[in-house]
Amino acid sequence: MSRVMWKGAISFGLLHAPVGLYPASKQDDIDFDWLHRESFKPVGYKRVVKETGEEVGKDDIVKAVKYEGQYVVLSDEEIKSANVKSTHTIDIVGFTGAEDVNFLFFETPYYLAPTKGGEKVYALLREALLKTKRIGVALVVLHNKQHLAALIATPQALVLNTLRWAQEVRGTEELDLPEEGIKGVAIKPKELQMATQLIDSMTEDWHPEEYKDSFRDDIMALVKKKFDAGLAETISDVRVEPPEETSNVVDLTELLRRSLQGREQRVPGKSAAPKKTAPPKKRATARASKAVH
Repeated sequence: MSRVMWKGAISFGLLHAPVGLYPASKQDDIDFDWLHRESFKPVGYKRVVKETGEEVGKDDIVKAVKYEGQYVVLSDEEIKSANVKSTHTIDIVGFTGAEDVNFLFFETPYYLAPTKGGEKVYALLREALLKTKRIGVALVVLHNKQHLAALIATPQALVLNTLRWAQEVRGTEELDLPEEGIKGVAIKPKELQMATQLIDSMTEDWHPEEYKDSFRDDIMALVKKKFDAGLAETISDVRVEPPEETSNVVDLTELLRRSLQGREQRVPGKSAAPKKTAPPKKRATARASKAVH
């Protein structure tokens, strides 16, 4: 079982459910070490004083806030005591439909599990959210920072997903985008119909275990190949050819036709599992409560 990251309570009207917070995601990235090019010795990260370059131990570092040209040092206890309720409460401030929250706002998911005495209120909130198809909008302090968060119910657990603040999400005003609708770039009704047909033919139930990290597998295969060839400590300049640029003048109808005919090819990064087709689905965000198993 994962180690609890935080303990507090969900505040739901006058109800409180004591809970523990656990990570719901994990990193499976390739761990690239930094090496010195000449000696192949590891290059590490150092905590240093910026002005002098002096190395500082972890125990000799304190937290401070710059205020009117001077630093005010705060201990972890002082930070927590500034607002005890906020640092120990997932404060639900409202509810909304899952489809109303733009996916750009979602950040990091965490599992919530009830602690002693919180089982009934926990289950009540979970079942009520599932029945109403709503998510809770909450405020919570994690790692000395307040977060906006979504409280999402799955059939098994409550999930706390931190959200970006509105000012942290960039708009599209500075991007050079096609006009809304099909007239701006002269999309033909037939092309739109075929594109819709292609999407329908590729629509299937969501089974995340069918998708694999093919890039990681390819990197590790290259590492093994070089190791087996006795090249474990060499640095080679590998020339990578970029993808060919395509012209803006393309026959969309022909490409769509070929895509529909070539549906027997599997999606890159997806394992060869039996395909299960399904009718076109509702908006994916409306099923957020079913995304975690």
